[in-house]
Amino acid sequence: MNSNPATPMNAHAPSSSSGGAGSPDSSAARRNSKRPKYSRFTQQELPACKPILTPKWVISAFMLVTIVFIPIGLASLFASRDVVEIIDRYDNACAPPGSSKSQKIEFIQSNQNKTCVRTLTVTKRMKQPIYVYYQLDNFYQNHRRYVKSRSDQQLRNRGDENDTSTCKPEHNANGMPIVPCGLVAWSLFNDTYAFSSSNNPQLNVNKRHISWKSDREDKFGSDVFPKNFQNGNIIGGARLNESIPLSEQEDLIVWMRTAALPTFRKLYGKIEVDLQAGETINVVVQNNYNTYSFSGKKKLVLSTTSWLGGKNNFIGIAYLAVGGLCFLLATVFTIIYLFKPRHLGDPTYLSWNRNPGGH
Repeated sequence: MNSNPATPMNAHAPSSSSGGAGSPDSSAARRNSKRPKYSRFTQQELPACKPILTPKWVISAFMLVTIVFIPIGLASLFASRDVVEIIDRYDNACAPPGSSKSQKIEFIQSNQNKTCVRTLTVTKRMKQPIYVYYQLDNFYQNHRRYVKSRSDQQLRNRGDENDTSTCKPEHNANGMPIVPCGLVAWSLFNDTYAFSSSNNPQLNVNKRHISWKSDREDKFGSDVFPKNFQNGNIIGGARLNESIPLSEQEDLIVWMRTAALPTFRKLYGKIEVDLQAGETINVVVQNNYNTYSFSGKKKLVLSTTSWLGGKNNFIGIAYLAVGGLCFLLATVFTIIYLFKPRHLGDPTYLSWNRNPGGH
């Protein structure tokens, strides 16, 4: 008879607490694991184009950019060169001669006659339409308080004329809401220009459709009329005709599209006749807008356009600079490749080129 105590049959069997394959602990560990489930997508093993940048490929790519960019740059520069532009700064010339800044401010705020005659000479034939712009310098239309001081709902809907909470400080006057309210509308540009030339005693300026069509139709209501505008103690700029709806007051619509930079141009109108080289243009300016308080500048701009738009050499120079740099790099790499080549490794040893069965 065996004197040793009986050994349990499952003494060497793994206990339930040992974390066996079927144990609850191992199942919980798998559920709580943060390792993502395997897939070719998560492991970035999907088929993909993985080009090898050999010298031939790099040189070819740089030459392709050169071939594309340099002609575009030349075409852009030629198009910009064909644009005829006349720029005349008149803020100082239309103020009393020899006056100081304070005297200019006093002049512009007074009731004195502010008519000023400027003479421009056409240096090159200008084909219609000739766009008339006014340019302001050092005017920050992008200032946060200025940009927010308007009510788009009021501009769009007649029933929202009392929606002036965002228009302070130009939200009401004499206890009545202002339409259109806000600093943007209040500071509307109010200089005017009248043109004549040696060949034409009166050059008419067409002021229709100088604003964006989407602004006229969607942002300014055809049943919204100016009301109580510029009736406060301080007059900011131009007045509006209260019998014309805002959707037809295009000077206002152009002004209300605020500029991103402190130097900007806004369209005043279009001259729809050709101007010949050597022709003299007389401009009668009503110098009403106060830029003297903030040391701003006022300029009158006459410009034609090309397929690229207005006069702008930056696009052409940028394309030529990139194309020239790529040509230089292609030349340098070609010389290095021909006279001091570097032995390339065998691309068959790359992981994505190896046969998975041969790992």
